[in-house]
Amino acid sequence: MPGFEVFGEEEKKEISDVLETGVLFRYGFEKERKGIWKVAELERRFASMCGASYSLAVSSGSATLRVALAALGVSPGDEVITQGFTFIATWEAIIESGATPVFAEVDDTLCMEPADLERKITERTKAIIPVHMIGAQANIKEIMTIANRHGIPVIEDTAQAAGGTLDGDYLGTFGAIGIFSFDPVKTMTTGEGGMIITSEKDLYLNCSAFHDHGHEHLPDVERGLDNRRFPGFNFRMMELQGAIGLAQLAKLPFIIQEQKKNKEKIKKMLQRIEGITFRSILDPDGDTATFLAFFLPDAQKARRFNQVLSKNNVGAIYYKDNTWHFYPNWHELFKGTTLCKTGWPFKNNIRGADFLYRKDALPKTEALFERLLVFPISVKMPEERLAHMITAIEAAAQEVF
Repeated sequence: MPGFEVFGEEEKKEISDVLETGVLFRYGFEKERKGIWKVAELERRFASMCGASYSLAVSSGSATLRVALAALGVSPGDEVITQGFTFIATWEAIIESGATPVFAEVDDTLCMEPADLERKITERTKAIIPVHMIGAQANIKEIMTIANRHGIPVIEDTAQAAGGTLDGDYLGTFGAIGIFSFDPVKTMTTGEGGMIITSEKDLYLNCSAFHDHGHEHLPDVERGLDNRRFPGFNFRMMELQGAIGLAQLAKLPFIIQEQKKNKEKIKKMLQRIEGITFRSILDPDGDTATFLAFFLPDAQKARRFNQVLSKNNVGAIYYKDNTWHFYPNWHELFKGTTLCKTGWPFKNNIRGADFLYRKDALPKTEALFERLLVFPISVKMPEERLAHMITAIEAAAQEVF
């Protein structure tokens, strides 16, 4: 799954280029850097791959969300709809913008259910963030139809699906803004880092300024004399991250290709077991194949199946128990815990009310996840490992069915 599996001489060479200049900052120092602009080059190549007009590299996937919300003008008192299966950064960024997260159900794509999205839209809804979870596509075309009908901009959270496509178009290019994460366990990684893409110039300029203390990045203007339209913050990517990203981006097609091969081998093992079904993949050709998600007939069988797998050291992820990605386990959200003495943002927010979330608010999502198991897929999977998985899966099937 993660790009660190294929770290090699290419990454070392890109890093060495930066160290030889002594310039780690992405802006300025034109004379000292000797023409080496790793972050800018990564942005150019990433936009070219996706077919986007603009891209902006930032310090993390979490930062991409905060910057994107700011660029769209999302404000305190607004609502932003996302889904109940995502990494916590999605809704943390909404809270950081001062807005209220609203959570929609997921369907068997394990991504936002369009029908529930439409039910959750109100006059306060100012953005929608569907998430292309665990490597494959949300029903983004139907989501866009709903969003366009209501005049609401969409931020595509593509943190876990870099390089994925739907009907030939890259994920992240359907909405007003697409965001990506390059953290340590992503398909391509820079250790920390992320990318924002858009084809709207005004949104790009807003993102670019906000991620760098408001700097407009005017050409031929010394950085210390640059204009600022509004305040921002520091979400810049540095040159070392950009260097690693360039090497990783070049390897992304190979990574996805190898993951697809390994995923198909494991899926064939599971397909022989009557009673196991699979996550709906809208476009298998565009799947990044970072995960293989499958369903058991009921919760008891799912837990028992995974117990046997775990005994054989090939345990799957049971997201029902996961505290980072699954809505009912976001305890800080339900408790309203915060470092702020006033209780912000959970207590007496700008709308004069507390955030109140119920753990049982997404029953369809919870019912799906009771039966769900997920295998992470490696880039490198030796034949002996696959043989061991076959044995473990066969043992689990004999125990459960």
